[in-house]
Amino acid sequence: MTTDDLGHPYAGPTPARCVVSLVPSLTEALVSVDRAAVVGATDWCTHPHDLEVTRVRGTKNPDRQAILALEPDVVVANKEENRELDVQRLRDAGVTVYVTDIRTVPDAVTSIERLLDALGWDRPAWLTTAREQWCGPLPPVTRSAAVAIWRDPWMVVGSDTFTGDLLRRLGIANVYADSPDRYPHVELADLDAIGADVVLLPDEPYVFTADDGPEAFSHTPTKLVNGRALTWYGPSLVEPIDA
Repeated sequence: MTTDDLGHPYAGPTPARCVVSLVPSLTEALVSVDRAAVVGATDWCTHPHDLEVTRVRGTKNPDRQAILALEPDVVVANKEENRELDVQRLRDAGVTVYVTDIRTVPDAVTSIERLLDALGWDRPAWLTTAREQWCGPLPPVTRSAAVAIWRDPWMVVGSDTFTGDLLRRLGIANVYADSPDRYPHVELADLDAIGADVVLLPDEPYVFTADDGPEAFSHTPTKLVNGRALTWYGPSLVEPIDA
């Protein structure tokens, strides 16, 4: 029996011809394989830039009626990105939902492979390349970093996250990797004094810019980085990362 990442049975048609994605990373991944079959996506699904599909609002507040109107073969969701309540409401309405669970880069590669197999779709070449590039032994640590994801209040990447694992596979140790929380709130003074070699300031989910973020730090160097490169699991995995 085919199941999603959480063990829920999946019995959608093969191949799937009408898919709604509630996960930006997975939208990009799915479109790279069968653009015509992706009929709905969230407002946050910004890649590819020329994607023209029905928008079904956000990842945390999807428009259930808009989704139902599309009569999808399957809705693709993610345990972290989407609310369990919304998944259950869709299932209660008779919609097939496939939920992914991704916390590491190898998780991402394996999860996307499983998803595509369940949909009856081919695996793209970039996914094979991503497995070759990312799923080997961990390299030595060469420097440390903190990754801010919000300010006022300040929040950072903590433990057990895709972003933290990606950094480690780049040889970068996350100074908050031992936090009991995945995305802890921190005081700015503590973040500036924790001893990281650099504080990375991505442009999502908070849009850090040259004028909004670096000026807050007086001790630790900062670096503006592409948020998609650090947080999305999909074709971006085989694109250069400047961290």
